[in-house]
Amino acid sequence: MTDDLEWEPVRALARRIRSGESLTLTDEVKALLIRTAPEVGISAADATQALGSRASAEALLLECARRIKEGSDRIVDALYRAKRYRQAGDYDNARQEMRDVLAVEVVPLYREIAEGQLEDLADAP
Repeated sequence: MTDDLEWEPVRALARRIRSGESLTLTDEVKALLIRTAPEVGISAADATQALGSRASAEALLLECARRIKEGSDRIVDALYRAKRYRQAGDYDNARQEMRDVLAVEVVPLYREIAEGQLEDLADAP
């Protein structure tokens, strides 16, 4: 899944929108948003509907970028804390870090990472 993700164009476009540019709904931008939406936990139907106007497409773009950024921050922070817990022999709290991510995370990639960490910790004391 990771090899297929194209999130840098989403981030770059979101930065331009935040700096005051208007979104031009080209076929390329529409395709990018339709492709990115399910990668960040937004249904294809909701994404398609959002492409009905420039304002709703901008909102979709900014929401995709927000989910990418916040989810990335969340999983990186949790992985760091879980590693510290594992190094201290505290496997229960290491597992809890991943459960906490799974309780709120909607981006499938970040959920897969947390689930994989939980699987790796399954045999730990």
